[in-house]
Amino acid sequence: MLRAGSAWYMFFEVENHPSQVGEIGLATSLDGRKWRYERIVLSEPFHLSYPHVFAWNGDYYMIPESYQAGGARLYRATEFPYCWEYLATLIEHPVLVDGTIFRHGADWWMFAETDPAHKQDCLRLFYSRDLLGPWQEHRCNPIIHGDSSRSRPAGRVVRDNGRLVRFAQNCRPEYGTAVRAFEVLELTREAYRERELSHAPILGPGAEHWNRLGMHHIDAHELSPGHWVACVDGR
Repeated sequence: MLRAGSAWYMFFEVENHPSQVGEIGLATSLDGRKWRYERIVLSEPFHLSYPHVFAWNGDYYMIPESYQAGGARLYRATEFPYCWEYLATLIEHPVLVDGTIFRHGADWWMFAETDPAHKQDCLRLFYSRDLLGPWQEHRCNPIIHGDSSRSRPAGRVVRDNGRLVRFAQNCRPEYGTAVRAFEVLELTREAYRERELSHAPILGPGAEHWNRLGMHHIDAHELSPGHWVACVDGR
């Protein structure tokens, strides 16, 4: 979700049943509550999901999950929010899932789940001085290994009262069960530390049909000090 001008724009995966791949759809809203579906804005021969959209230096960019194409692909809007062009592959990796980019200090950073067996239990961290690279692996990689309850990214990294908060999927007992929040305590090119902010997941299975099997994504935006709005999903 992204606010631009007087409107909100929400990008999300839409399953194309004939091709059985994900495409990126768009909905718009003036108040963040009532939404209107617009259309598909990005499709490729391979699967797309988890569209991470952000603004930088006057342009709008998108990094969708596109591991079937062999890495983290960057797209730039030629006509926001409807038209997008492929710009570059930032990180080439055989399995790079749900790449979550953010800026901290003078560098760009990206979390991504990278387990080749698709067990959702291996988190890696990458960094670059420039958005287009070159991107490098963090010296502590993998920063999480063998733990599917906190490895796979679950949404945009947010800044709250000066602290960075990372959201992670709890993939136990299965993919997309819940979302956990972690405060990043130390983030440099040499070190990484974090701690969980709550003993219970901040999102999880609910009582209604749309989320009774789980919840695995949150995108939170601070409108004013202490006042947030977020979009979430459910299974």
